[in-house]
Amino acid sequence: MRKRRSASRQPKKINFNVDPTHFLNRDISWLQFNRRVLHEASDKRNPLLERLRFLIIFSSNLDEFVMKRIGYLKNQIISGFTHRSVDGQTPQEQLIGIRKHINVDLESQRAIYIGLVAELQRQDIFIYDFEELALDDQEFLKSYFKRKIFPVLTPLSVDPGHPFPFISNLSYSLGMILKNPMTDSILFSRVKIPEVIPGLIQLPRQEGEKKYRFVTTVTLVRSNLHMLYPGMDIQQTVPFRVSRNANFDQREDEAQDLLILVEEGIKERRLAECVRLEIHKSTDPNITSFLKESLEILEEDIYEMDFPIDFMILKSIVDLDLPHLKFRPWSPIIPKAFAENPNIFSLIRQGDVLLHHPYESFVGTVEKFLSAAADDPHVLTIKMTLYRTGDNSPFIRNLIKAAEKGKQVVALVELQARFDEQRNIVWAQKLEDAGVHVVYGILGLKTHTKTTLVIRQESDGEIMSYAHIGTGNYHSQTSSLYTDLGLLTCNQRVCSEVIEVFNYLTGSSLKTDYHELLIAPINMKSTFMNKIREEIKNKQAGKPARIIAKMNSMEDEIITEALYEASVAGVEIILIVRGFCCLRPGIKGLSDNIKVISIIGRFLEHSRVFYFANGSDTPSEGDYYIGSADWMHRNLHNRVELITPIYDPKLKDKLWEFIDIMLQDNRLAWLLNEDGSYTQVVPEEGTEEKSTHAILMNKTIQREKAHS
Repeated sequence: MRKRRSASRQPKKINFNVDPTHFLNRDISWLQFNRRVLHEASDKRNPLLERLRFLIIFSSNLDEFVMKRIGYLKNQIISGFTHRSVDGQTPQEQLIGIRKHINVDLESQRAIYIGLVAELQRQDIFIYDFEELALDDQEFLKSYFKRKIFPVLTPLSVDPGHPFPFISNLSYSLGMILKNPMTDSILFSRVKIPEVIPGLIQLPRQEGEKKYRFVTTVTLVRSNLHMLYPGMDIQQTVPFRVSRNANFDQREDEAQDLLILVEEGIKERRLAECVRLEIHKSTDPNITSFLKESLEILEEDIYEMDFPIDFMILKSIVDLDLPHLKFRPWSPIIPKAFAENPNIFSLIRQGDVLLHHPYESFVGTVEKFLSAAADDPHVLTIKMTLYRTGDNSPFIRNLIKAAEKGKQVVALVELQARFDEQRNIVWAQKLEDAGVHVVYGILGLKTHTKTTLVIRQESDGEIMSYAHIGTGNYHSQTSSLYTDLGLLTCNQRVCSEVIEVFNYLTGSSLKTDYHELLIAPINMKSTFMNKIREEIKNKQAGKPARIIAKMNSMEDEIITEALYEASVAGVEIILIVRGFCCLRPGIKGLSDNIKVISIIGRFLEHSRVFYFANGSDTPSEGDYYIGSADWMHRNLHNRVELITPIYDPKLKDKLWEFIDIMLQDNRLAWLLNEDGSYTQVVPEEGTEEKSTHAILMNKTIQREKAHS
């Protein structure tokens, strides 16, 4: 297995003076994004169980934010970091603003949850605490507890011989104050609710019964704690949960073996400092104080709540087979050309193919591409980057199959994909065991590009290159939930440079003169800056000038300032940014020609698309790009990213149709205001509701019907 080699040229962040009033705070903007997710849980236009799903997503997002961003800011304070954020705040000021924002959202979450529980009851779905159940149900659950829960519980008490137990990240625990009636001594004890136990237990349904009844596992455990502590007097019980810092320093430049380093980092994360304690509001202040001291946290790290701390338990209800309470099912469509053409390489040779998931099938196109490459005796080499991939991944299986058939197979596995490190280590080892050449890329740079290269010997003896360049991960599960774009091409101008990119990743290539592809950290940022300047020149020359960029997040200060310059010059700029955006639109005389839109709905908008009018009012004559990078400093400087131009006018038309649909959205769209808040776009009275996701599902069906 190849060690990761050092980056030969790693751009450093350019220091320049910016006006902090021109920028929004990154973390508050991210929390604004999660607030939009929470709004979906309250929007009665969404089916009931989908609203419950959005509530879970909000909670999961917040967990990740706390672990990554609060941990990051606390690290800055500990290290004596004195620099201010781009909007002029110290780390401490940012933490104060974050806590204020989170507390407001938690109150909203509480109210939404209470309302959803009432609506669930009207649909004959009930969530009970153990104490609320009838005696026969309690007896059934006591038996269940003895058989399936009691054996896996481990009580851990604190006394002179037993120190305070380690509380693992995001684990749900019950803390207790115990009294020994023989000695009158008081001690603290803790029982973790193991992840192997479901958070909700469904009670058996009688024949013909319509009700779905669930009991919370934590209350079942709480009511049977006497079995764990026979003879002890349980005086108080309190549920709590701990979140730990996930922003650990890997000191990558000092590493001799990245695999060992990442494995050590995963262990560090498990043992990292506590950054949040969630605890019930009714908790005795003495218990709260004891936990605060034992976990070595501050008062501002404690969040008191009076509703479920772990919303993931509600997934049992979301997964109920109740179609009338969910979105209309969507099955991605396999384009007719793929269904009818047994030779995918022949199909690609007929012209570039632009795929749009999950509207068009990922399994029937991208997976088929790699599967065909693994099986085809004429394929000589397969090279692939893997950032995130799922369990039992068909991509891993096909790479192994190809290696076993004697093909040269190279897998660039990114070990530092946050929260997927352990999975990627396992995959890397399995691939290497099968004879795949496994490499980790370049020290100091995450490999984030989503690219596959296939080298094939054609019937005439010529060597042909085929490539897939995508905006999303090679992950079959998320491909049905995330919107992503992918290009299948054998255009040798593009493929020859994809070959050079893999040489950069696996060898010692110092190539800088890419003419087709935009590669970070080499030429991507400078190319985007040049494209923005060209639009300014076009506007000054009286030509059409327009920039539309779609991405997940927007933060890079230099590109932001370039966009301000373009706005001042009169260039129309529309940014479609799902997540956080640090650019502040609507500032008179600076950004009043910039509009920022966020699309939030049943699918997670993940694709990156960039359009520059290039002096023309005709969309198909503009310049289009798709790829893996957002306009963020980390993407442009600290990651290996790949963005490809789109040349075919038909594919440009397909991209413009997608862009135009988003611009007209009045169902899923939100507009960013100058102060950083968002306003949801709603249909004007008497006008038709236009949802990007619904329209694209219908158009995909209509397009395939027209081809049949």
